[in-house]
Amino acid sequence: MCKVFFIRSRLVASVLILLCGGAVYAQQPATRYLSDDIPKAWTPDTLFSQQLPPEDLWWSEFNDACLDTLIQEAVDSNHNLLAAADRIRMARAAWRMEQSGFYPSVNFSAGWTKTRNSGYLGREAADNTYSQYASGDLSVSWEIDLFGSIRQRAKAKKELFRASRDEYNGTMVSLCAQVATAYMTLRTYQQQYIVAESNIQSQRSILHITEVRYETGLASQLDVSQAKTVYFNTKASLPSLEAGIEKQINIIAILLGKYPDELRPMLRTTKPLPDYQRLVGIGIPMNLLRRRPDVRQAERTVASYAASVGAAKSDFMPKLYLNGSIGFASRDMDHFFNKRSVTYQLAPTVSWPLFQGTQRIQALASARAQLDSGIEQYNQTVLTAVQEVENAMNSYTHIVKQISMLKELVAEGEKTLSLSLDLYKRGLSGFQNVLDAQRSLLSYQNSYVSAQGNAINALILLYQSLGGGWIDSSQP
Repeated sequence: MCKVFFIRSRLVASVLILLCGGAVYAQQPATRYLSDDIPKAWTPDTLFSQQLPPEDLWWSEFNDACLDTLIQEAVDSNHNLLAAADRIRMARAAWRMEQSGFYPSVNFSAGWTKTRNSGYLGREAADNTYSQYASGDLSVSWEIDLFGSIRQRAKAKKELFRASRDEYNGTMVSLCAQVATAYMTLRTYQQQYIVAESNIQSQRSILHITEVRYETGLASQLDVSQAKTVYFNTKASLPSLEAGIEKQINIIAILLGKYPDELRPMLRTTKPLPDYQRLVGIGIPMNLLRRRPDVRQAERTVASYAASVGAAKSDFMPKLYLNGSIGFASRDMDHFFNKRSVTYQLAPTVSWPLFQGTQRIQALASARAQLDSGIEQYNQTVLTAVQEVENAMNSYTHIVKQISMLKELVAEGEKTLSLSLDLYKRGLSGFQNVLDAQRSLLSYQNSYVSAQGNAINALILLYQSLGGGWIDSSQP
């Protein structure tokens, strides 16, 4: 008696362990998967605050109605985003399919059978016998989820469904950042085009001065030739800037799911770059576990793998089925619905595979390896997220410092050109100083405009790396 009680106790304990084992991972917070502690705070800087960044519509801070329109159209028409929405629907359907295991399976069957038996089945020949009957029955089969096999598999699919929603949000964040970056790069090229045209006008005036001085005998033809060299070199930069503008229009068109001709009239209108300098709320590193869609997606994936481990463990336990049917069977249709024609069957069944080679053992080993892989991938995703934020902050900080220096450099370059040209016209200096001042000023102005564009793009990258973007509550 004691021995029987001991065996039963061990069996119950084993069942409880298997039931709880698969849920252990899912019950832990996200930090349970981290191999190293996440930093407590970001590297301090006066450009950033510990307030949470905006989660929605961060691009509206640029106060550019054209950019707002482009992002809205991209959200509505981008093919990659629409494909991500389709994957959400696929994941939801897979989850619902797995949930159907909680419910009984009900089938209806009906038929008519006529049989002729052989007359030579006995020792002596006999007449053939005939039989015929009609039947119809309703059968039910229901697996009782005693040990959580169905529950864990449904949970795995549910977590994958949630991961697909996070993938959708991640695609949305990336799309908004790509559109904004392409748009700001377009505006940068347009501003550089304006800088080139302004310098061409200035260089044309200086070229005219050298020609007048040459005609009056105050300068050599070398001065005219050198002035033309600078002038035509600047004009030669216009086609490459034009190509850069067209390239960005094409990129934006692809992101919006449109052809470039539909956007060219709107984007060809030149607009200045928005203000690049602002105080950015970045929160704390721990916020990334909640904000970044890719981090949440990796966490959901780990939870799905943990549920799969629980399902693999439950496969070691027996399965209980409740089977039954009720119907009618009769030789003559006149008596088909008679109470004596009623048939029924009740057949509760326990199935417990005792030996299948190492199939279940290897399935559990595979599920555990998959879970370990998911945890490693989750840690890598968190590390990458922290690194991307730190890099974006560092890039933005140093570009802002560079812009302030370039602004002074441009001012000095304009002064140098003015002074060297004045000395040249008075005959107190050679034309080489003017040439150097012209080339340097164009380079300084281009670098200044490029740095402004880079600062805005670094700001966009920072918002993206913080997980900011369009959070659409109407997603599928």
